[in-house]
Amino acid sequence: MATPRGQAPAALPQPGLAREMGLLGLVATGVCSMIGAGVNVIPFMIQRHAPGIGPHVLPAFVFAALPAALAGLAYAVLASAMPRAGGSYVYASRALDPYLGFVASFSQWFSLCVAIGVVSYLIVPFLRDVAVAAGAAALASALETGPIRLAISLAFLWAAVLVNVRGVKAYERLIVPLMFLTFLLGGVVIVAGFSFDHAAFAAALLAREGRAVPAVAAAPLTPSVLLPASALLFASFIGFDSIAQAGGESRNPGRNLPLAIGISVVSVGIFYMLFTAAVYHAVPWPFIADEARRRDVTAPGLLGMLLPPAWTVVIVAGAAVALIKDLPAMLLGVSRLMFAWAEDGIFPRGIAAVHPRFRTPHAAILASAGMATLGILGCHVAGDFFLGIDILVTSMLVNFLLMAVSVLTLPGRNAALAREVTVMPSRSAQVPLAAAAVAVLALFLGVHTWRDVTAPAAAWYFRSTPLWLLVMAAGSIVYLRETRRLRRQGVDLDARFAALPPG
Repeated sequence: MATPRGQAPAALPQPGLAREMGLLGLVATGVCSMIGAGVNVIPFMIQRHAPGIGPHVLPAFVFAALPAALAGLAYAVLASAMPRAGGSYVYASRALDPYLGFVASFSQWFSLCVAIGVVSYLIVPFLRDVAVAAGAAALASALETGPIRLAISLAFLWAAVLVNVRGVKAYERLIVPLMFLTFLLGGVVIVAGFSFDHAAFAAALLAREGRAVPAVAAAPLTPSVLLPASALLFASFIGFDSIAQAGGESRNPGRNLPLAIGISVVSVGIFYMLFTAAVYHAVPWPFIADEARRRDVTAPGLLGMLLPPAWTVVIVAGAAVALIKDLPAMLLGVSRLMFAWAEDGIFPRGIAAVHPRFRTPHAAILASAGMATLGILGCHVAGDFFLGIDILVTSMLVNFLLMAVSVLTLPGRNAALAREVTVMPSRSAQVPLAAAAVAVLALFLGVHTWRDVTAPAAAWYFRSTPLWLLVMAAGSIVYLRETRRLRRQGVDLDARFAALPPG
């Protein structure tokens, strides 16, 4: 129909996100965001960063799973009532407070983008180790050069960007097979670890390097050792919240989001325990602790002492795959946070643009990848990567704590949304769960912060707490500027944050 003379043509409706992601894709998003460098590095480098943990890594891992499990239940409750893109931001802004929801998710977005950059940069050393194990010395040497490492890191990151931009179907076709491949190759480590014992490792070490395993007595497990170690190991469980961020693209979200969160947390938790137990079953902890004090150690590097070269190639390749598959899943999560802010008008509106063909938030994906690119470039001058892990742990502990508080405050803040809860709808079940989550997460946050501010550091900017506060301050400036603009335009902010974004 022709437009009448003098009348502006009607604006074409903008495409929304495509609700095409099934349960398996959601589970793969959670699993692939959680299993990465953490399982291959953190359970062993913990010997350096939590002195005295010794043979008690597995109990610390079990304790670290407690806040993750409680936070996962809180997420499941909230996801069943608010299945929208940007999950954690939407939950806190509707159930608790828009400002708290934004600044907490802003620090989460920043730290995860930096983590994506770090993961991209760490892929190349694992590829180098594959080349070394395969006897390709020239290739391994080439991968050591700065320009080549930088180019490969950027190529992996922007390949993940392309997959994310091309839509949910393309994303699922990549991420689901990578999830199963990660479990399969990780299973090789588990079988290999339980196939050897400490005596076999001591014999291999003596034969290869002519030295013995250090003789060190184990210290008793005390709260002063357990709590800081568990707070660091908690970083390994970060990632399942990516499922909630995909709430705007899930089919049957009221059922699939909570179910996917539960499946991913349980399956990854079991995998972590078996993986860690297997490596410590084969490699004596005094050796791991001694090596960790002198250099960075990984699961493939430790088991390589016992395995033939072909199997070493397999387990190092498994570690590389575990890193590579992190990228598309983590990018999906962080980009949906930005998209949700922009939809609410508290971030530049252009970030909410949806690709007309692929129906993905391409502007948010590109902006998040830009920040991750800065993370890659920063790795050229970065020191200990545990500083980045510390910032991420602080951000996620605060975020998870707000999710638990949101479960408590939702009925009083937004009774209509509270009636939509389908997971654990009884308040007699919700309140004890959320109260326990608040207590445990607050404990972990307190221990983690105390460890950070009391540990020796060359300068204040080598501490995660002040850096996290700076990020929160930057988020506050953005929030205040954008909400002031909305008020000048006459927007009723109370009404906007009382309802869910379009979905």
